[in-house]
Amino acid sequence: MHRAGIRSLRARCAAALLAAFVPLAHAAGDDPAPEQAPLLHAMFQDHAVLQRGQPLRVWGRAQPGQDVQVELAGKRAKARAGADGRWEAQLPALKAGGPHTLTARAGDAKQSVSDVLVGDVWLCSGQSNMELQVWRTLDARAEIAGAGNDRIRLLTVPQAGSAVPQASFSSPVQWRPVDSDSVRDFSAACYYFARELQKTVDVPMGLVNAAWGGSRIQAWTGAPALRDTRWYDDELDVLARYADDPVAAVGDWGALWQRWWSGRPGVAAGDEPWRADRKPAGSWRKAPPQLGAWERWGVPELADFNGMVWYRTTVNLTAAQAAQDAVLVLGPADEIDMTWVNGRAVGSTYGAGPGREYRLPPGLLRAGENVVVVNVLDTYRDGGLGGPASLHALRFADGGSAPLDRGWTWRMVPPEAGTPPRAPWQTAAGLSTLYNGMIAPLGRYGLRGALWYQGESNTFEHDRYAELLRTLRRDWRAQFGGDLPLLVVQLANYGMPGTQPGESDWAALREAQRQVAVEDARSGLAVAIDIGDRYDIHPTNKQELGRRLARLARHVVYGEKLPPSGPVPASVARAGDAVVLTFDNVTDGLRGYGADGPIGFELCGAEQDSCRYAAAEIWNNRVTLRTPAAHEATRVRYCWADGPVCTLFDGAGLPAGPFELPIPAIPYDDHAR
Repeated sequence: MHRAGIRSLRARCAAALLAAFVPLAHAAGDDPAPEQAPLLHAMFQDHAVLQRGQPLRVWGRAQPGQDVQVELAGKRAKARAGADGRWEAQLPALKAGGPHTLTARAGDAKQSVSDVLVGDVWLCSGQSNMELQVWRTLDARAEIAGAGNDRIRLLTVPQAGSAVPQASFSSPVQWRPVDSDSVRDFSAACYYFARELQKTVDVPMGLVNAAWGGSRIQAWTGAPALRDTRWYDDELDVLARYADDPVAAVGDWGALWQRWWSGRPGVAAGDEPWRADRKPAGSWRKAPPQLGAWERWGVPELADFNGMVWYRTTVNLTAAQAAQDAVLVLGPADEIDMTWVNGRAVGSTYGAGPGREYRLPPGLLRAGENVVVVNVLDTYRDGGLGGPASLHALRFADGGSAPLDRGWTWRMVPPEAGTPPRAPWQTAAGLSTLYNGMIAPLGRYGLRGALWYQGESNTFEHDRYAELLRTLRRDWRAQFGGDLPLLVVQLANYGMPGTQPGESDWAALREAQRQVAVEDARSGLAVAIDIGDRYDIHPTNKQELGRRLARLARHVVYGEKLPPSGPVPASVARAGDAVVLTFDNVTDGLRGYGADGPIGFELCGAEQDSCRYAAAEIWNNRVTLRTPAAHEATRVRYCWADGPVCTLFDGAGLPAGPFELPIPAIPYDDHAR
């Protein structure tokens, strides 16, 4: 597959497994009325795990102004509900143990939750590789059959996006002790991590899984934090308006999208396919009546095309029809559409499953001819606007409809146009939407740390990822505590190995993950470059990943004096006609598997295409690299590919992870160490 196709496939990653687009909530006040709600927030219920060793925040809702008393393990606290009915109390820190009963009283109302344990609570978040369930992993049948641990409790956050932060979950949640039934559909990486960690940290574990396949990091970060990056101000303004007036916000978004289009390479001045007042530019052809995947149209240039295609049709309306409120109904679009009626943007949805229904602003339709234009972006496998024509219509307030049955025309967009921006209200691909719907409802629940496995959906913008990951870390620490540990899973290998050095979006994102992890003592990186699958973006060996995450936690969170992962580069220097790398965190020496020396090293000059494979030799904890032009190299890379072959390990069987480092001009001093 050509590189553009590979990049598109990577960006698509797990979206093939996505469920349908989920409508967003438009207001923060979606809680039940105070008199109808239980006193305690949904996080506090039977079988819950509370965080040991720190003051325990407990909250919920009561009658406005009502006094609330909370009791747990003989400790008591009081609070008063505010004008909105919300209250929060703080209990003293407790040691690990239980089971306890947590009780809240307010007036005549009382709520008790039983079998509450105190231990360590972990938030596990990210995209599909964090979401991937135990039943999809190695040896799943035996893993499920043998599961049974009352001291590990599981809670899955319902998948929901919102334009504004929510105080409660979109549907009921439940803490469940580990058994064959509860563990089957739970996050495998999260569960295997806790199971391994409990071997050395013998306390109850509470696991909160908030993950969504295909999601971008921007969706998991709160809007105020994203504004600090200065990259998304316009989009966040649109999102804020969407919460109050979705129809108007879609029009605003259309203007931003159209501005993006007008600046694309190869887009001529005046090329505005959405316009209804003039003939569209370019060559338009008739689409098959049944539409469906364009790969099956019999058009050679579309047979393996991942990118954008424009669609256009018209519909004639009577004056009576045009005067009514109306909804544009389209079939499914694989995978993202941007839709206009009479030159005005009316909707954009992410996800191949659902049909589209877009409410039109009053006065947009007119008697006579009306123009409908749809841009469809596809990044993986089949793409296009779903058919047949009977799925497409204008539906009116009086119950009538006007089918879009006059036939569609289409026009292909050259790949160099790139990938369009995503509407900020889209759930997994938007801005702050999953934070609002899935992280904000957790409130300030006590956590021991967070596990983050995400990045596949951001490889196309890897240059921003380091700052986005720092932003997410600051944002979550502001919510859950300023020293919240963050354990990051570096992207696993995926795709065929290269036959020569080249650029890699995946490798660049791995480097961003490495840089962010290494700069912060309360962060760590779990290397997974050797446990991926070149044919499957969802590797099934989550057991080994869990072991590596547990080892990382033992070092970063619990302060054990053991190497947190595998060998990491400590220094690089010139040594005559060679380059010498020194590694730290090495257990029982370095190893090169399968050859006299490790492979996967490159020496590079300043230019992008200047990298060359380097012969490597191991001596103690050092690797010496040589190429004919080693003296001209300015940087060294290791395992720099989407799915590289990496053979440098230590005696504990842990791999050295991918990296890129500059080579300083100072010569190597063999006596300096």
